[in-house]
Amino acid sequence: MDYLLAFVVGGSICMIGQLLIDLTSYKFTSAHVLVTFVTAGAVISALGFYQPLVDLAGAGATVPLSGFGHLLAQGAINGATQKGIMGAFTGGVTAAAAGITAAVVFGYFAALIFKPRG
Repeated sequence: MDYLLAFVVGGSICMIGQLLIDLTSYKFTSAHVLVTFVTAGAVISALGFYQPLVDLAGAGATVPLSGFGHLLAQGAINGATQKGIMGAFTGGVTAAAAGITAAVVFGYFAALIFKPRG
């Protein structure tokens, strides 16, 4: 049942992004969707509504880009409570450091292994 919930919630989040690209009169690009989802995840998390979704769907809510916004918001909130105003600025990056590092390292290795066409 956990896998089904993760699939349905994660798929629904991705479906919303695809609908934004396909159905809006202002053509959303993938960059627009990225910024929209990260911002929406942070705002929904700050309002306290994203954590129940994470508790329900697990990876279905944390893997999409809105989950990254949730992680940044929770890191900023935790940093602010522990270290004050400076913690609000550094907490999000500290919370997401492992994911950011993995993206950079694996991107670097992919660039070494594969040759671009062009």
